[in-house]
Amino acid sequence: MRRGVRIQNLGGALAVLLHRPHPTVQALTRQLEAIGLNVAIAWPELPPTSLAADFVFFDADMGHSAQFPWPEGEPPVPLIALIGSEAPGRIEWSLLAGAHAQLLKPVGDSGAYSALLIARAAFDAQHAMQAKIEELQNRVNARMTVVKAVMRLAARGKSEAEAYAQLRHMAMAWRISFEEAAERIVGPDASDERDAQ
Repeated sequence: MRRGVRIQNLGGALAVLLHRPHPTVQALTRQLEAIGLNVAIAWPELPPTSLAADFVFFDADMGHSAQFPWPEGEPPVPLIALIGSEAPGRIEWSLLAGAHAQLLKPVGDSGAYSALLIARAAFDAQHAMQAKIEELQNRVNARMTVVKAVMRLAARGKSEAEAYAQLRHMAMAWRISFEEAAERIVGPDASDERDAQ
C-alpha cells in the first residue's frame, strides 16, 4: 500500500534562483514570495551558501554543470529546471544535473507551487530509494561475509552445518551479532577466532 504525499508548509523556506537577469526572475520571485518563501538570486553560479537552501531553481537554457557547488547529478537540495527551449540536449542536461521538477518559461502567475511540491516529493523519494539500496547492499555484503566465515571454519575439517553452528556459538559467546562474528573471522584481525576454538 502506498502512502500519501505529505503536503508541507513552505512558509519561510529559502529558494535560490540561479538564472540570468530576465523577466522570468521577477515573475517567479513574485510567485514564491506570495507562497511565503524567501528568495535569493544568483548568477552566474551558486554560492556555497546555497547548500543551506530548501530549493534551487536553475536556468536550463543557459546553465552548465560548473555552476553547481556539488558533484554533477548529486544535488543536496530539490532542483527545479526553468525550461524555455525544449531542445533535447538542454532537457537531457537538466536531467543529468539532477532536476526533480520543471517549470516552463515564460513564467506567469502560476506553476511554482506545484513545481515546489513535486520537486520535494521526488527529492525525498530519491533519497529514500538510495537509503534502501544502501541497506540492501549492506545486507548482501553481510551475507557474503557469513559465507566466507563458514567456509573458513569448514576448511578445518568441519561440515558446513558444523561450521555454521560454530559461528553461531561464537557470536553468542562474544555477545555480538552473527554478522559481526563473521566479520571478526574474515577480517584483518581474526585472532578472536582462535580464542573461541
